[in-house]
Amino acid sequence: MSEQSTGEKTIALVTGANKGIGYEIAAGLGALGWSVGVGARDEQRREEAVAKLRAAGVDAFGVPLDVTDEASVRAAARLIEQRAGRLDVLVNNAGSAEGWPDNPTALDPEVVLRLVDINVIGVIRVTNALLPLLRRSAHPRIVNQSSHVASLTFQTNPDLNRGGISGGYTPTKTYLNAVTIQYAKELADTNVLINLACPGYVATDLNGFQGTSTPEEGAKAAIQLATLPDDGPRGGLFDADGVVPW
Repeated sequence: MSEQSTGEKTIALVTGANKGIGYEIAAGLGALGWSVGVGARDEQRREEAVAKLRAAGVDAFGVPLDVTDEASVRAAARLIEQRAGRLDVLVNNAGSAEGWPDNPTALDPEVVLRLVDINVIGVIRVTNALLPLLRRSAHPRIVNQSSHVASLTFQTNPDLNRGGISGGYTPTKTYLNAVTIQYAKELADTNVLINLACPGYVATDLNGFQGTSTPEEGAKAAIQLATLPDDGPRGGLFDADGVVPW
């Protein structure tokens, strides 16, 4: 999918797009000739990212967006409606780890609540606010950024080391997986394709830049899912190489 049937530019919104994987997703979609909204709450970083993308030839525009704030999310939806009248692709990339890995016996419940609010409820807020605009698209796609650590198959395999013990961040991504499946079931009779992307162990500030892959490599799965054909999968968990076990 590169253009709407009308020949108009495809319109995408990437949350948390001012840096890291989110920025590279925006860059990759922009390289397809799409118009890409850079969703971020930090104004300076957002505008710097937009300027950098534009310098690279991307039709980028800034979208002030705090996924934990209902008013901010609704304002972002209004901005996109005024700009384009619809949304074709939503990439829910914004997320937080807050000290991952962390032992569940030492967890601060307030930290867990913040993680759930950003990594799960934030996705629900943004998706529900933007879904009316997505329904106006000929080829709507939603990509939720998950993680290999969210796979219960991987987490319960003693021969795999998937990030150590994490009582906060990892379960929120598993929760996001479960919520996304429910969206896929509800939207099964529509043309909205919703899936989950696993970027891999990417060197970003989320893990103190200890990852082994680059943000550009980490963006590949989300870009693949954002550009699925109309007969593509729904409610699946994928990395750049294919299906990831639940």
